Amino acid sequence: MAPFLYRLGRLSFRRRALVAAVWALVLAALGAGALTLSGKLSDSVTIPGTESQQAIDRLAEHFPQAAAGGGTARVAIAAPDGQKVTDPAGRAAVESVVGKLKSAPKVAAVVDPFQAKSVSPDGGVALAQVSYQVKGFELSDSDRAALLATGDHAKQLGYQVEYGGDAVQGIPATGATEGLGVAVAAVVLIITFGSLLAAGIPLLTALIGVGVGMAGIMLASGSLELNSNTPVLALMIGLAVGIDYALFIVSRYRHELAEGREPEEAAGRAVGTAGSAVVFAGLTVIIALAGLTVVGIPFLGQMGIAAAATVVIAVLIALTLLPAVLGFAGARVASTKIRVRRRTEGPSHGERWARFVARHRVPVLLTALVGLAVVAIPALSMQLGLPNDSTAAPDTTQRKAYDLVSKGFGEGANGPLLVVVDTGPNHNPAALKQAAADIGKLPDVAAVTPPKVNPAGDTALLTVIPKSGPSSTQTEDLVSAIRAQSAPLAENTGGSLAVTGQTAANIDVSQKLSDAMLPYLALIVGLAFLLLMLVFRSVVVPLKATLGFLGSVVATFGAVVAVFQWGWLTDLLGVASTGPIMSMLPILLIGVLFGLAMDYQVFLVTRMREEHVHGAEPQEAMVTGFRHGSRVVVAAALIMISVFAGFVLAESTLIQSIGFALAFGVLVDAFVIRMTIVPAVMSLLGRGAWWLPKWLDRILPNVDVEGEGLVRELGAPGDDERELTRV
Repeated sequence: MAPFLYRLGRLSFRRRALVAAVWALVLAALGAGALTLSGKLSDSVTIPGTESQQAIDRLAEHFPQAAAGGGTARVAIAAPDGQKVTDPAGRAAVESVVGKLKSAPKVAAVVDPFQAKSVSPDGGVALAQVSYQVKGFELSDSDRAALLATGDHAKQLGYQVEYGGDAVQGIPATGATEGLGVAVAAVVLIITFGSLLAAGIPLLTALIGVGVGMAGIMLASGSLELNSNTPVLALMIGLAVGIDYALFIVSRYRHELAEGREPEEAAGRAVGTAGSAVVFAGLTVIIALAGLTVVGIPFLGQMGIAAAATVVIAVLIALTLLPAVLGFAGARVASTKIRVRRRTEGPSHGERWARFVARHRVPVLLTALVGLAVVAIPALSMQLGLPNDSTAAPDTTQRKAYDLVSKGFGEGANGPLLVVVDTGPNHNPAALKQAAADIGKLPDVAAVTPPKVNPAGDTALLTVIPKSGPSSTQTEDLVSAIRAQSAPLAENTGGSLAVTGQTAANIDVSQKLSDAMLPYLALIVGLAFLLLMLVFRSVVVPLKATLGFLGSVVATFGAVVAVFQWGWLTDLLGVASTGPIMSMLPILLIGVLFGLAMDYQVFLVTRMREEHVHGAEPQEAMVTGFRHGSRVVVAAALIMISVFAGFVLAESTLIQSIGFALAFGVLVDAFVIRMTIVPAVMSLLGRGAWWLPKWLDRILPNVDVEGEGLVRELGAPGDDERELTRV
């Protein structure tokens, strides 16, 4: 592979104008398509096949009048102190809001608080329920504005009107604050290279790659229902790996120029050697992200495919557009006009650290392992769930509505359960009567509303109000208990029931995600183990790499729980609210962090293997390889941490948690696992680190990620001219 990449690098360098024009055309075409053909992004997290979704599908077929699959809004109207909504003035204010809700765009039905008796016992709060004809994410900004404007008159009279539900939620967007991560990455690149030109090239190519990827995703949204977090994840990953991959190749290019190579030859060698590592590092990320498609969760699979596509683009740009840009810059990339540190004689910081770790490998290893274990302790109390109005920022109307409803009716009123009753082939009315009676006897049930029956009489809809909040374990137990009533109901009456609604759907999604975690982990670890075995021709190194990854994941889970569930450091990090950890975060973190962790493993340990292959003693091979790779790996890690940390400043708690988890995960994996535990274990194992059974060595293909074959093929500098004629 290295010889092919060598030729590709030189070809791109030589035909730089054509390569740049092709990428510019691709970006322009996708951009034009995104502007004209893009569609709406979805905030839906439903999973086909779950009981809650099957119940929604039945309602859509047999009871479309219920509009159960559409967006919902809860409108809480609170009277001023000393007054009640049941007073004549209060009634008038509530009726004014309800009347405007009925005439709001795309509204299917409004439940009047006085007709439904949804007035708090003290008369202070009235709750109106709104159902939409379309799903919440299909509402436009003007539709949401019209909803929020329905309470303007009541507010002028002194009443508090707050809105909750998925109809109020907008699509999360990235803002200028996330660009701070890119700014920090630029500073790291300048410090690493000492040159504005050399630092600007990775940023330029990464931004082009992200532009191509994001335009492609928005174009795809015109024909596919994509989750609103899909472009956010793709942006995070695309920026991080795009900068990192370019960083490795530019570093090698500068090294080749320092060796006296001509720029075209230097570009070819950089792509042939560092580019090989980029390809395999990219493959590990792609495997981890694309593996999300096999867990049976469509929206998560879409997010994985979109992010994997941005990684593919980042690799292609690093192998083609980057050498073309180097062709425009030439030898000027090697200049270091900006002196950010004073050069000193003697061993580098990386070499001194590697030798320190080698001398004290056992204490260093034990200290690192104990530290990981301590940080991981909060993970034992991790509670998973999906975001609801209780996790919104305190100053938002969603959170205020949640608090008003909780105060007036109990927390359970914020997460009503919809029970769909199939009265059986004979439309037995006893089925509905028994279902309502049995559900009313269950613990944690606050109320069961009168049933709504479809015109055919074969489907009925009950609303069950739990006593506990939508994220509580008591509500989860209640959903299970209601579903358990279906079997005796069928036996006694021939009917059946199913539980749906946003709360039940969230519980189903969380359970599905939890069940998929271990199979997914086994899949990506197994595939990546095989890939790393090809790269390093060792059984021990891939095993050590995957075990180290698991340590960094558990430690990251602990940090996420401490911040986003326990509330530690929330003021410092700008986290507005705490609650259960987003259900998709663990499996998403496993996929993304595994791929990124293997990046550092490939970039760092390939240099150690290169020294080992060339005959160095194991201890010296570890130190020399660490010296060559550590500075660039540190810079790459700091860049990724900066990019991910920028998303902690986002408004969405989910995006904040993903950004924090990835930033912390890279921090632990790069500096604790790869820069500390890896050299300690490599020093401890010696030659045993490179053990591979002879029979396995014979059947494994030689991928030569270190470019050893390319170096032998090119030979001495004088041989470069002969090679030039063959390209």
